[in-house]
Amino acid sequence: MKLPRFILGDNTDLPESIFIIHTEFPRFIIDLKTDEIEWLEEFDVDNQEELIEETNNLIKEASEFYDREVERYQ
Repeated sequence: MKLPRFILGDNTDLPESIFIIHTEFPRFIIDLKTDEIEWLEEFDVDNQEELIEETNNLIKEASEFYDREVERYQ
């Protein structure tokens, strides 16, 4: 099965939150309500600077994905 790169998610236990799940490396979940990121990967400390730059890019892409999806629902 081919998964989409980003997936929107919600949960009735956290009705205020909307989640974006990134399914490719580095996998993570963003809670849009709190802007918290839960990483589903372990990272090498040596690559921290590269990780920060890539994280910023992925968060931007995740936000663009969310905006596009919300626009499609309207």
